[in-house]
This record gives sequence, C-alpha cells and structure tokens, in this order.
Amino acid sequence: MKPPGRLGGSGLFTRRNLLSLAGASVLAMAGQHGPARTKSSVPTRGINMPGWFDRPDGVAPTPAVLEKLRHRGFETVRLPIDGDLVLAGASNLLAIGKGIERLVATGFAVLADLHPAAALYTTLRATPLAGGKRVVEAWRVLSTVVADLPEDKVYPELLNEPPVSPADWLVLRGRLAEIVRAACPKHTIVWGPAPDQGIWQLAGMPPLDDDRQIAAVHFYAPTAFTHQCQPWGASPLARIHDLPFPATRDMPAVRKTIAALRSTGDMDAALLVEEQMTGDWTQAAIHAELRRAAEWSAATGCPLMLNEFGVLDFCVGAISRQTWIRAVRRAAEENGIGWAVWELDQGFGVIADRTDIEGFDDAMFEALFREGE
Repeated sequence: MKPPGRLGGSGLFTRRNLLSLAGASVLAMAGQHGPARTKSSVPTRGINMPGWFDRPDGVAPTPAVLEKLRHRGFETVRLPIDGDLVLAGASNLLAIGKGIERLVATGFAVLADLHPAAALYTTLRATPLAGGKRVVEAWRVLSTVVADLPEDKVYPELLNEPPVSPADWLVLRGRLAEIVRAACPKHTIVWGPAPDQGIWQLAGMPPLDDDRQIAAVHFYAPTAFTHQCQPWGASPLARIHDLPFPATRDMPAVRKTIAALRSTGDMDAALLVEEQMTGDWTQAAIHAELRRAAEWSAATGCPLMLNEFGVLDFCVGAISRQTWIRAVRRAAEENGIGWAVWELDQGFGVIADRTDIEGFDDAMFEALFREGE
C-alpha cells in the first residue's frame, strides 16, 4: 500500500486463491521460459531510505546515523530515487551519485531504486506510453551514474511497483534492462512484477534473459493490520485500529473492532476486516506466503528479494508490530530470500529522526536481528 509513488503495494491473505494459482503455474512457467542463468548474490538485512532522493526537499541521514545503522546490523540500503528528480538537472544527478558513494563507503550495499513520486507515478498510470518514455530517459541518465559505482555493491532497480499493466511492464522492463545493461555490463539488475510487486503477481512475470538479475517482491499482508490508521487517501484503513497480530476472527479484540465499525455504519471498514480474516493471521500463514515466492525462485532459477515489508506505527500495539516484523524476517531468511524493511524514520520507521543517533526503536532491531519469541 503506502501513498502512491512514495509508500506502495500489498498482498492480502484473501488473495490466497490467486497465490494458489501462482504456485500451480510456477513449474509450467519454468518449463516455458527455462531456468534463468544467474551469478547474482542477493543483498539482505536492508532498510529503505525514502525522503532523500525521491523528493526535491529530501534530507540525508547524518553520517553518525548511517554508522549506527551499520553497527546495529543493517548491510543494505534501498534508496528510492524519483525519475523526475534525475531528469531535473546535473546537480541532482551529482548529489545522487555522492549519496550512493557515501552509503557504499559506510559499508552498505545499495539498491538504486527508481521510485516514481507523484508526477511520474500519475503519468505512468494515466498514460503508460508517455510515462514509460520518462522512465526510459531517467535510466539513460541514471545508468551513467551507476556505471561508475562498484558492481558488487550497487544494484540498479528498474522501477518500484510499476503502475502499468503486466503486459506493458514486460515491454518496458525489457527496454530498461537493455539500457542499464549497456551502461552497466556487470551490475545486477533488480526488477519486480507489476503492478504491486505482490507475490501473487510473480507467476505471470518470467525472469529476464540475463545472468545477473534479482526479482523483488513486497509484503504488507494483512493490510488491515499493517496499515491500520493509514492517514492518506480515502481508504477505510484510516478508520481501523486496535487489531492485533497474531489474530483470529474469534478473538475478542477483532470482534470488538468489527462490532464498533458496524455500530457506526462504517460497513466498508468492517467488511475489509472481515474479508481479510477469512484466514488466521499467524506466523505460519506468513511463512506459507514467502514459501510460495521461494518456489517461484527455485523453479525459474531467479534469485529473489523481499525489499519492502513493514507496519505503520500510528495505532498498532508494540508487541504485535514486533511479532509481525520478526515473523516476516524469519520467513524470508528460512526461505533463502533477502530482505529490506520499509523504512527509516517515517510512518513505518525504526528510528525517530535521521539526523539524531538517539531514538532508535530497540524492539524493531530485536525483531530484525535477534531470534526471540
């Protein structure tokens, strides 16, 4: 989910029928396209850093904060970069290159993620051809920056949650890969399925014909839990609160939330919770979703990364948030999938302020880097 072009996509446990179809079609797809030949190592133990190069007024984390993040266990940074900012002038491009160099010098691998902000996102959705041309031009420019950065540390990510049809994305993905590969012959390309980078969307998206690639998916299921009290858009998620994890439909807290929504006539929000509670919200359910992604990876030979997952910290219980984060991280690791949590210091953040080494959320770091319960 997340705001369009900044914060995006989620799978729901109620999409289980689609996920089952995905699992059933994996082997058939592998037979059609053949296993991808790859030499890619998958970055992991990552964190997303929006609010730096995905907006004109972005703020860089201080060197001290970056050092502390590295010391606390993070190895990878996914760096959202807006294509319009790339095209706006040489000074922006220089700043992006210097920012990535700083991250690499601190010891991070970096995913240079073309992450369309509002204008480019809207154009892509409304006019895929025109938006695609902007993305192509952005990568013509950005690939020249990536080309001068270490091939074993910097990963060009073609487009976050491509807001176009899968068919249009296949064409655009191929063109972007050609542009990046021409400038960066040894860098590993990262891409995700359209339009949400959901696990259930992998089945219709064959790997690139490339030796160095990683597929990337996002996971925010169930959104009634991970996005409760969402403050953007006209979504019923804004009116949902006090849902726990793990949870079943019969739990008092869940019944109380549904009853309260119904009592105020908020049927949209009540039905959303009920729909997403057709299956239990458990660690086992999360593991099953990530296992399906791993099955696609094994069948196609394409390495896989979970480069977004997280829980809004607006009205969720701290223990529930910690439990969900740990469950997703463990499921990724147990299925051989690299991971990067969303995100640094905004609504899903794990620290309070990117300019201050105080305010690190120890519970989140324990969920991400310690076993615990």
